[in-house]
Amino acid sequence: MDLMSGPYVIRGSVSLPEAELMWRFSRSSGPGGQHVNTSDTQVELRFDVERTESLPEVWKQRALERLAGRLVDGVVTVRASEHRSQWRNRETAAVRLAALLAESTAPPPKPRRATRIPRGINERRLREKKQRSDTKRGRTGRDWG
Repeated sequence: MDLMSGPYVIRGSVSLPEAELMWRFSRSSGPGGQHVNTSDTQVELRFDVERTESLPEVWKQRALERLAGRLVDGVVTVRASEHRSQWRNRETAAVRLAALLAESTAPPPKPRRATRIPRGINERRLREKKQRSDTKRGRTGRDWG
C-alpha cells in the first residue's frame, strides 16, 4: 500500500500540492486503550493559502476572502483524530482540506433573474384555493341536527 492515495483533487485539474502541505502529528485526546499513550494518531494539516503557487490567482483571492475567519497568517489548519490509525487520519485531513478549498474557491452563483408568474397560473391557483375552502366549509356540522 502506498503512503498516500493522492493526489487530492480540489476541482478540475487543480489538486492539493503535496510539497506545500505541512503535517503535524500528536496524541489524540479522549479515552484510550493499551497503546494510546505511545502513538501520535491525531493529524494536523496546514496549508498556506496566501503564499501558495498551485492555486490560480482568482481562486486564491476567493479562498482568502471566504476563509478569512479560519486563517492564521494566511494558513488554514485542518485536524483529524477520529480514526485509530495515523494513516487514516491523514487521509481524512487531506480529503477535508480538499473539500474546504473546493468550497471556498467555487465561483459565486449566478444572480437570480426575476420572472413574472403568468396570470392564468395565478388565477387557477386562486380558483383551486377557493374550491378547497368551499369543500372544507361544507364539512362543518351545523345542519346535522
